[in-house]
Amino acid sequence: MTTPPSAGGPSGAPSGGRAVPGRPVPPRPPHPPRAPRLHQPESYVPGDGMLAWLPFRPTIRIRLTLLYGGMFLMAGVVLLLLMYVFVRQAMQDVRPQTLDFGPGGVWVNGTWMSTEGFNHYLAGIHTGKANAALNMLLRKTLTMLVCLAAIAFAAGYAMAGRVLRPLGRITRTAREVASSDLHRRIELDGPDDELKELADTFDDMLERLDRSFDSQRRFVANASHELRTPLAINRTLLEVQLSDPAASTDLQQLGKTLLATNERSEQLVEGLLLLARSDNELTDRRPVELSEAATRALEQTRAEAVRREVDLRATLHPAMVAGNGILLERIALNLIQNAVRYNSPDGWVEITTAPVPGGGELVVSNTGPVVPGYELEHIFEPFRRVKGADRTRSDKGVGLGLSIVRSVVRAHNGTIEATPRAGGGLTMRVRIPGI
Repeated sequence: MTTPPSAGGPSGAPSGGRAVPGRPVPPRPPHPPRAPRLHQPESYVPGDGMLAWLPFRPTIRIRLTLLYGGMFLMAGVVLLLLMYVFVRQAMQDVRPQTLDFGPGGVWVNGTWMSTEGFNHYLAGIHTGKANAALNMLLRKTLTMLVCLAAIAFAAGYAMAGRVLRPLGRITRTAREVASSDLHRRIELDGPDDELKELADTFDDMLERLDRSFDSQRRFVANASHELRTPLAINRTLLEVQLSDPAASTDLQQLGKTLLATNERSEQLVEGLLLLARSDNELTDRRPVELSEAATRALEQTRAEAVRREVDLRATLHPAMVAGNGILLERIALNLIQNAVRYNSPDGWVEITTAPVPGGGELVVSNTGPVVPGYELEHIFEPFRRVKGADRTRSDKGVGLGLSIVRSVVRAHNGTIEATPRAGGGLTMRVRIPGI
């Protein structure tokens, strides 16, 4: 059993190791490495910040409203206190003058009062009326302050909404861009302020991204198109060679292997070309019966399913959607082929089409190996397969099927969702908007 190295070591060598002669050793960091910062959840957690007492997440509009209304309320309270102090001082300055009746007195309401008593009587009357006036002033001022505070909060909410309206427009555009619509621009009008500068900067960034993605798609399309010709020539030469009856057995086997490799390369090129074309949003949409597209895809996959001993089940209800029929057929074909190829013997694939509010839905479920939940966010990426899948066999495709499906669904402004089944396999749910 080896003994771990000591924590010390030569100067400049890492802790627990030795310096290698002739090789520079990096100096020891002055501070220990920081722990990685955990991902902060996007949802609002009560207890953070000055507005933690709110039962909901305070938006910027709510914060500005509270700021405007709170400042008005504080100013009103300060004004009320100052007015109360000033009126009270004014009441004390107008106290009645002290009277002197000499050694005698005066009758007040049938009561004989001395001079001192009469002065006390007048002071009491003045104090009572002054307090009553101050109380009335305080009540009416508080009532007016509450009403004005409510008006101030409402006006602050409206003003905050008007000020933040350009920001809402920027947010909506960013959401539309996030759904693969890079052609949208904010084009904010108005004064040349900070929000307009932010919108113009965002538009410039979108313009550069749009040009970059268009250039990338054109490159992939051109490269794929240029590769079709040599691949077709290779396939023709191989087929001619295989048709020669005088060819030896080894040459026949080599030709079949090269032909299978060439066919896989052709599938890869066709997939890349379709992927580059389907990333663009469709402009010409026509009514398409989703069940018919699924039926055509089923007919193309039935022979492969029989060869792999996979049972195909279909429940196709009419569902009219808007889009391109060929591309929608490609969605169903890729999903069914993926479900058949990544399945188990004696397994099944179930295809369902049905109308849903706002469009139609295509659902493809299959048996097969268990798919971890953390792998679902990667299965739509090009050339990605579930961990553990065989990447060398040519009968599983080229790794572009689900990527093409996602691109075509986005081009139709639809949604796709993948969920693992409890017993293994996946459930793919595609929704396409209607007419």
